[in-house]
Amino acid sequence: MTYESTSMGQTTLRIGEIAERVGLSLRSVRFYEEEGLITPEGRTEGGFRLYTDEHVERLRLIMHMKPLGFSVQEMRELLDTRDALIASAPGRNGYDEAYGDFSQFVEAATKRVAELRETLTTAESFAAKLRREVANPSSLSR
Repeated sequence: MTYESTSMGQTTLRIGEIAERVGLSLRSVRFYEEEGLITPEGRTEGGFRLYTDEHVERLRLIMHMKPLGFSVQEMRELLDTRDALIASAPGRNGYDEAYGDFSQFVEAATKRVAELRETLTTAESFAAKLRREVANPSSLSR
């Protein structure tokens, strides 16, 4: 791996390295960049994109949102809200609004997890039914 440092001393990764670290394809990383969900820290003299550990964390958050069915727009809004919450502090201007918005995303994620659990329960019941039928084909109704 080739590591470089930013002006702030952060170790940077090239696009292939960050893609491998988070388990995404290069195409996916580029897509999230095109959609404004991540922005490279900079580029090498040769034009290679450079990313930091903060980008790794951001991509991991995106990967957690995807199975919950968050749209790209919702992902962007959640990440922007999270950034605002991190940049602020309790009692400071904008914190309460960011906290409230972030709480709504927590509720949305919790609701989606419950819906997925319900779907999984249905799928497990169906798979169990098929296992019973394959174990006893004569029980199949015509």
